[in-house]
Amino acid sequence: MAELQEVQITEEKPLLPGQTPEAAKTHSVETPYGSVTFTVYGTPKPKRPAILTYHDVGLNYKSCFQPLFQFGDMQEIIQNFVRVHVDAPGMEEGAPVFPLGYQYPSLDQLADMIPCVLQYLNFSTIIGVGVGAGAYILSRYALNHPDTVEGLVLINIDPNAKGWMDWAAHKLTGLTSSIPEMILGHLFSQEELSGNSELIQKYRNIITHAPNLDNIELYWNSYNNRRDLNFERGGDITLKCPVMLVVGDQAPHEDAVVECNSKLDPTQTSFLKMADSGGQPQLTQPGKLTEAFKYFLQGMGYMASSCMTRLSRSRTASLTSAASIDGNRSRSRTLSQSSESGTLSSGPPGHTMEVSC
Repeated sequence: MAELQEVQITEEKPLLPGQTPEAAKTHSVETPYGSVTFTVYGTPKPKRPAILTYHDVGLNYKSCFQPLFQFGDMQEIIQNFVRVHVDAPGMEEGAPVFPLGYQYPSLDQLADMIPCVLQYLNFSTIIGVGVGAGAYILSRYALNHPDTVEGLVLINIDPNAKGWMDWAAHKLTGLTSSIPEMILGHLFSQEELSGNSELIQKYRNIITHAPNLDNIELYWNSYNNRRDLNFERGGDITLKCPVMLVVGDQAPHEDAVVECNSKLDPTQTSFLKMADSGGQPQLTQPGKLTEAFKYFLQGMGYMASSCMTRLSRSRTASLTSAASIDGNRSRSRTLSQSSESGTLSSGPPGHTMEVSC
């Protein structure tokens, strides 16, 4: 952590009336596993954690999170929290290509870089927001450092290591598909890719023509070699903080997120399945995800005065019997979002609390 580079950057963003541009500071800090770059927006708020994001494979913090954090209704959140956007090594804009034979960090090692970031910034706690590989990395960090994580928003998380069938399918796909096409299949649903919308064309162009494509492939390989997080409901290995799991309806990782939900503490976990959002809900439905994020923060005791202006909400807390001899009961929470009705509701019957402004 001895070496440090700092660059002052000011970005032009679409702003609401009366708002001024945020100043961003980009830092690069050495860790035991190499250098990591991160960008800080805002100033620390007393007695509030930082929002720390981690992006998916094929993206960087801008291409993964800018549509969400530049969304108009998100400004209320970012005014109340300092935020740190971490770029995986070699994924930051202008990153040089790693030399041939470079040993890219594993996802576990990428998680072990985060304490160096927080130590430099002197931040004690975070609320993590991760997508795909970034969601895995933040989960691994939370398992290793539970006292520093107040909450997690995990989009498209797959907590499982690849099985033999997955590896076989991956190898076969690699024989007929390029790295960019494989990564696009990881990010977006087949329906989206077939539809070839402007969004798909944009991200296909970004990944296909990325000057650091060799670096991206290294991150992709680390993701495919991830270890199982071994979540166990009621066991010792679990996330101790409030968690909001997010996935798009018919997204590539829908089944994995559903399985993850079944393994986490139901009293701490909310599950948000977003209709009409595809594989990247933070890109396609930033408004609805912002509303859900506000609601999540309110549940943690922050932003109590915030009004939910875009959506009418319902949260369901249902009591379900555990399949055990002693008949222990556990509480589960599910948030399911419909773009047609503009509501958050729950599938199974139970007590519903309406929250609207």
